Amino acid sequence: DLLRPPRAAPGPLPFSAPPRQRDLVMSAHEEIMDLRERMGRSIIGQEQVVERLLLTLLCNGNVLVEGLPGLAKTRAVKSLAKNLESEFSRIQFTPDLMPSDIIGTEIIQANPETQKRELKFLKGPVFCHFLLADEVNRTSPKTQSALLQSMQDREVSVGNKTYTLEEPFFVLATQNPIDQEGVYPLPEAQLDRFMFNILIDYPGYEEEVEIAKRYTHGEVPEV
Repeated sequence: DLLRPPRAAPGPLPFSAPPRQRDLVMSAHEEIMDLRERMGRSIIGQEQVVERLLLTLLCNGNVLVEGLPGLAKTRAVKSLAKNLESEFSRIQFTPDLMPSDIIGTEIIQANPETQKRELKFLKGPVFCHFLLADEVNRTSPKTQSALLQSMQDREVSVGNKTYTLEEPFFVLATQNPIDQEGVYPLPEAQLDRFMFNILIDYPGYEEEVEIAKRYTHGEVPEV
């Protein structure tokens, strides 16, 4: 109900709750609808994609979007991150990508005070609030598995140390259709980490006309 457009005259909530909790729910509904409207300024159509993104965020989950390039998958998660003023990272998955390129790596560095060498951990792009794993099935299952711990436990283990990721942490992964060349099927253990698998299609005729008008004439709407 939080994602449904408001009625002409808001009626009573379908459950009994103390007034403070009821006011909190109604306030959250207004903020979510405002966020949905602001995302619609930069994303034309794709209402189901936006709705599923918000549902996944509210449920502290992750989402997998499958579709061809150019269908606003990257724009959707960027718009959500900017509207929430959160840190955003994008990883372009390629066949030569390694797990350390995602979670980070340890390097040997001299301590300026003791002049002794020690290991220092350099954080990878997974340390953010919104992580876009672009074309996640273009890399090998070994590298894909580097996201498993962060998606499930919101933690990253390197050596004998475990680092907790800041909340909120949200993974949006995109994948190309399996019939395209150069893609690896996602392991079942990783598919289980996603709350939704959204199949995104081309926009309608009127939406394509609106896209052409909005992004070829005048100013592009600011997020």
